[in-house]
Amino acid sequence: MNIIELLTDLQARHDEATARASALRAQIEHFTAALTETEARLADLATTRKVIAELAPTGEPPDPPESTTDYQAILNAFNQYPDQAFRVRELHEFLGMPTDDPALNVTRSRLGRLTRQGFLTQPGRGIYQKRT
Repeated sequence: MNIIELLTDLQARHDEATARASALRAQIEHFTAALTETEARLADLATTRKVIAELAPTGEPPDPPESTTDYQAILNAFNQYPDQAFRVRELHEFLGMPTDDPALNVTRSRLGRLTRQGFLTQPGRGIYQKRT
């Protein structure tokens, strides 16, 4: 390979790298705009939730949970140990329920609902306890 061919090859590689950098910058701009839009949407949703929570009547007792065996088993565990704080996996192990991710996610959803209904509190992230 002579010097001219080497310089031509280097220029071609330089041009390819420049084009790739330009494409990556365009993607960064796109993702930055999408992130900004999504964060604004999250802020709007949080504000809406806060306003609705402030307007909701507070003098009524919370609705009882669905009368399914899983809900009842969860509430029984919290009633049996009212001072105990549970993580989802610990609760599943205590109740002998499956500990695969889909099952844990369903229970997370149930615990969130029980928390919103006032039966449980969430003293920390991912930790649930009976409301006293």
